[in-house]
Amino acid sequence: MKTIHLFIGFMLLVLVQIFIPVQMIWEQEDVLISGEVYKFKTRPIDPTDPFRGKYITLQYEMDSFTKEDTSYAYGDKIRIYIKKDDNGFAVPVAISKKPLTSSKDFILAKVIGNYNKEISFELPFNRFYMEETKAYDAEKAYRKVNRDGLKENVYAEVYVKDGVSVLKNVIIDGIPIQEYVEK
Repeated sequence: MKTIHLFIGFMLLVLVQIFIPVQMIWEQEDVLISGEVYKFKTRPIDPTDPFRGKYITLQYEMDSFTKEDTSYAYGDKIRIYIKKDDNGFAVPVAISKKPLTSSKDFILAKVIGNYNKEISFELPFNRFYMEETKAYDAEKAYRKVNRDGLKENVYAEVYVKDGVSVLKNVIIDGIPIQEYVEK
């Protein structure tokens, strides 16, 4: 009888270990399927730490919001409500610590500063992981295009749904970065 209890416990443990990653993957895929796509303008970055792995570090032009409220402090979790401008790029409309009653799309972010009515925040999708052999070349291409003043042609394609955001791709001159590196 004791063996059957151990077996049942083991099977429950296996099911939980399978369920959790599948649920996390499903949430991300659901955002990609039914979320709203936004373009986020990027800006030049400093070289990255080679010990962090094979990804591209991204920084965005949308990194602050002017607001009279001085209660925002470093580390606060906030909601950034966004809309699309005339070119399809994301622009912040409002920020809040609590949900607003509007049905606008929002991104969950973290406050990194509040100075002179300017609330700075960090977007959660600042790393773009890609194939190991292309990551370094992609990082170089990304930096070069941003520093050469062609930053209007570089943006991140992010899907947003109910506060969940998924970085799908980085686009340079209308071409996904993986293809851009191959040319």
